[in-house]
Amino acid sequence: MRARDLMSAPVVTVHPWAPAKEAAEVLSEHGFTALPVVDDDERLIGIVTEADLIRGRIPADTRSAHLRPEPSAPVDTTVEQVMSTPVTAMSSGTDVADLCQALVDAKIRAMPIVDGSRVVGIVTRGDVVRVLAREDAAIAVDVRHWLEIYGGTGRWKVEVHDGLVRIVDRYDDTTDRHVATLLALAVPGVVGAETVSSGEDPWS
Repeated sequence: MRARDLMSAPVVTVHPWAPAKEAAEVLSEHGFTALPVVDDDERLIGIVTEADLIRGRIPADTRSAHLRPEPSAPVDTTVEQVMSTPVTAMSSGTDVADLCQALVDAKIRAMPIVDGSRVVGIVTRGDVVRVLAREDAAIAVDVRHWLEIYGGTGRWKVEVHDGLVRIVDRYDDTTDRHVATLLALAVPGVVGAETVSSGEDPWS
């Protein structure tokens, strides 16, 4: 599965000169966790996240006796002043396994997807979790669809349990079994796959 298979597109972006409050409104309205920041040519130059927007921008409650009033952030704060840069981005052809590892390693919640330096989509942790939550029946339908395109109808038996796919091929062809496994692994929601011939199938 590739980033293009689950990215959100077109993606909502924000310009660096926009007020930080505007970015906060967009995040709140859409339920996003981050917004790519782009220049006039839609080239990625940064990202503004929930953490960026709340960092140091909420004044302390002066009713607490031990707290002293501190100057609050300027009311005209722009996205450029709070955004994170440089920003990590990946191409639409990136393997989702690599993308997930990058999200975890960098402790970030969203990954901009680019074509060159132009933003074409975004993938969040939530997008990946939704894919993992796909029903087995829906996954099986997709796997059968791609197998039928590749090898015709009536040839394959497909069973899915908790995202694990088991395919039985009526014929004993090593190459076809390998291709069938790769096709299954490309289906959103699949976490593992194996293909065996009917002679190896205990169901038969």
